[in-house]
Amino acid sequence: MLRTVTINLTKCRRVKYADSYVIINKCRQLSSGPSQTKFVPPAKLVHAMEDKSIFHLPNNQRFVELDCSQAFTNLTKVEKCYAHYLSQAAWYGGLIVLVQTSPESPKIFSLLHRIFIAESVEDLKKSSIDAGVSEDDFQAFLVYTGALFANSGNYKGFGDTKFIPKLSKESFELIIKASKAYERDGTHVTKLWENTKNLVYSVAPRLTSLGLANKGVTTYFSSNCTEEDSNLVNDWMKTKRIEAYICRTFKTIEGDGLPLFTIHLASFEASSKPPLTMGKEKYKNAYFQVTRGDYAPLLSLVNENLNKAIKHAANDNERNMLKHYINSFKEGDLSEHKEGSRFWIKDKGPIIETYQGFIETYRDPSGQRAEFEGFVAVVNKEMSKKFGSLVNGAEGFIKLLPWGQDLEKDSFLRPDFTSLDVLTFSGSGIPAGINIPNYDEIRQNEGFKNVSLGNVIPAAYKESVIPFLSDSDKQLLEKYRVPAFEVQVGLHELLGHGSGKLLRQNADGTFNFDKEKVKNPLTGKAIESWYSEGETYDSKFTTLGSAFEECRAEAVGLYLSLQPEILKLFGYEGEEAQNVAYVNWLSLLWNGAAKATEMYQPSTETWLQAHARARFVLMRLVELEGNGLLTVTEVEPGKNLLLTLDKTRLATDGKRIIGDFLVKLQTIKATGDVAQGERLFDTYSKLEEPWSRWRDIVMLHKQPRNIFVQPNTVHKGDDVELKSYPASAEGMIAACVERFPSTRVDDILELLAEADHKYFVDLEQLAD
Repeated sequence: MLRTVTINLTKCRRVKYADSYVIINKCRQLSSGPSQTKFVPPAKLVHAMEDKSIFHLPNNQRFVELDCSQAFTNLTKVEKCYAHYLSQAAWYGGLIVLVQTSPESPKIFSLLHRIFIAESVEDLKKSSIDAGVSEDDFQAFLVYTGALFANSGNYKGFGDTKFIPKLSKESFELIIKASKAYERDGTHVTKLWENTKNLVYSVAPRLTSLGLANKGVTTYFSSNCTEEDSNLVNDWMKTKRIEAYICRTFKTIEGDGLPLFTIHLASFEASSKPPLTMGKEKYKNAYFQVTRGDYAPLLSLVNENLNKAIKHAANDNERNMLKHYINSFKEGDLSEHKEGSRFWIKDKGPIIETYQGFIETYRDPSGQRAEFEGFVAVVNKEMSKKFGSLVNGAEGFIKLLPWGQDLEKDSFLRPDFTSLDVLTFSGSGIPAGINIPNYDEIRQNEGFKNVSLGNVIPAAYKESVIPFLSDSDKQLLEKYRVPAFEVQVGLHELLGHGSGKLLRQNADGTFNFDKEKVKNPLTGKAIESWYSEGETYDSKFTTLGSAFEECRAEAVGLYLSLQPEILKLFGYEGEEAQNVAYVNWLSLLWNGAAKATEMYQPSTETWLQAHARARFVLMRLVELEGNGLLTVTEVEPGKNLLLTLDKTRLATDGKRIIGDFLVKLQTIKATGDVAQGERLFDTYSKLEEPWSRWRDIVMLHKQPRNIFVQPNTVHKGDDVELKSYPASAEGMIAACVERFPSTRVDDILELLAEADHKYFVDLEQLAD
């Protein structure tokens, strides 16, 4: 997927993000585990960092409106109702992401939501200033609130780094105590604040980013889980052929001293139901069990609205799709979501497009557990025609890719490819393009869909700052980056994620390739590795998977954007086509140099964002192998860089370098050769001199990413209206308050957080 706009391409595994600088009684039953078990936190504590300024968002943080008004106006009443209930389902499901982000996020959301649901921003501001809060501090409070609502937690959706309020803890507390919410129920509001304030502000090293064990925070595993534990859990799940998309794992200690790993499935139902659930069994000196009922009350609200949406669906494919989603969320049965995805693929060219569930695996430290995501969008007919033309020519364009037919799918599965204007996108961030479903067996054998989210791209670029380029390159970028990005989205999604074969041994011992004839392009020898029954790309490549696949798809976009016939499909010929192709390369490589290293953590030598690592790899590849094709120089020592790309050599040296790299990427992916993939990526993604030093220059020029303010749909009589909000922190807050007009969701989130509390106690100790 392409995650947000770019000059940052991408949420693609299959999402693409445009990054312009680039979700009640049953709660008490959740994850409690057997009464004889005990939770043992890790012993190691780390000291807090001193400099907190890098974790602040500026008071002039840019908010931009995600406009869908024109597309929504053209819908019929039935279509508007369908979109409304789908949006309601997506928003309630999106609250799950708070639980998936950090232990404290649900409670922080509840605290802030309770404050702003009780009174207007204007009234709160007046009482806060009367209490001695400065204008700047109150603005910082608004920005923090808007960012937390937008990111579904207190870690950034792109980059997974923590952000904290740019006002003192004392000023934050003054605002809380000046609020109507505090006046009405001071005991409860105080409890929320006391339980979260240290975690809100702490920048202890482990708490500054998402990650496993001492590398960061995750709620996909209890905080006492190590990387070895994660590997053991993944190993056991492979033996049971359990895919991890909808689960979390909690580690406790049994009476005999052995660990018990509870695999907890997302579902409304919490009772035992074999074979979905499994009783305790021993494996490699540890115990394992599978339970269900995670996020139960929120999934109940999702299903309530999906059931309402069914009544307004346009056809049987949409009705069947939603019924299977409902069954999956109710039972905790991933196969039901896969069935829903099959009907989704069959629903060609719908006016209202939606996909909801546990989709993308970027934030799981082991790359297999998925964040809840739900989008609802309306077709953009003009741009969809261009993507339709790309689909029509796809079989021919795939033959242009450099790895040959043996590593390509036996037949091209023609997908639906439409451009949509986003009405609703819940989760931790909004992509610019999507290629889903992510289930290997469906993508390889049955098909997929490509979606370009057209109104995201221009919104993400609003008023962006472009350092490290010449004036002439800046002018070209400003003129052509939206058209270039639209081309890259199409190529990245359709011909990047949509291409390439996984070599596999079937359950009956046969192979999906000719083992005697097919040769490894890198060695010229017979194929020596492949995927066994039950193995998937995610389960084999784990932590490397997302970055590796994003890199492959981005490289396909670069490689094919040099083809005049492809550019002509998008309406570009002659000099204009050359400019679009050049800007496509320039923007992606600029992103790898000027933005990607923001997502690198020097203290742990880890990349916090898969797409950033992928782009840095491509930039370093061209820089190192291009013999001057791409140069980066330090023009002001310690202050400024200059990136230069030789436009005249893209079709020759550029194409050759990317083509050779694509053969390596696809061969490694097709054969499941994880070790070679790790070696390849380590070669190009290490921050050695001068890049380890230049990262400081990149950080000097860092700009906060735009925050999208999304509209709401509101029932008015027998019709549905679209309500938009100002592009500001106040608008973001108003949208969230009107989206969830009661404290019911706050009660649920607090209960869910409390049910999980015992698994993350040591994180509170770090924050104290």
